Amino acid sequence: TVLSEKPTTFTITVTSEAGENDETVQTTLKFTYREKYPDEAPLYEIVSQENLDDNDVTDIIKLLEQQAEENLGMVMIFTLVSAVQEKLNEIVDQIKTRREEEKKQKEREAEEEEKQRFHGTPVTIENFLNWKAKFDAELLEIKRKKMKEDEQAGKNKLSGKQLFEMDHNLDTSDIQFLEE
Repeated sequence: TVLSEKPTTFTITVTSEAGENDETVQTTLKFTYREKYPDEAPLYEIVSQENLDDNDVTDIIKLLEQQAEENLGMVMIFTLVSAVQEKLNEIVDQIKTRREEEKKQKEREAEEEEKQRFHGTPVTIENFLNWKAKFDAELLEIKRKKMKEDEQAGKNKLSGKQLFEMDHNLDTSDIQFLEE
């Protein structure tokens, strides 16, 4: 788009080729011819951009400076625009590569988490003895609770051994039964 005739000022919109998911990056460059153009580089600036980081914008400006220096004495707008077009295509490729790397990184992290889930604590004598002490304490606590519950429910049923230990008359009761 021509903006003015004196000095000649115009804009060119440069769009990258469509990348993954039809994503593109785009920039609009504004060029202004100087009096001694093409022996003197034109003035250029980025008027707008789409999907570009600040680093990418800085890289494009540096690229324009370099190309303008290399092409002094020649008509260079086409060369500048072509260089920007290539840079935008590279940026789209970098975005695609970055996304693929992020996806691979997430897969690796998920795989590591899965491995950690199945990888337990190595058993040593010390940690086994610690576990055993805790386990025995838990079992003892469970038995105490059960005995308290039984006492509260009135279920004071003694085992045969306990009965014989408490009442010594039962020791001889079977013998008396057999004698009769």
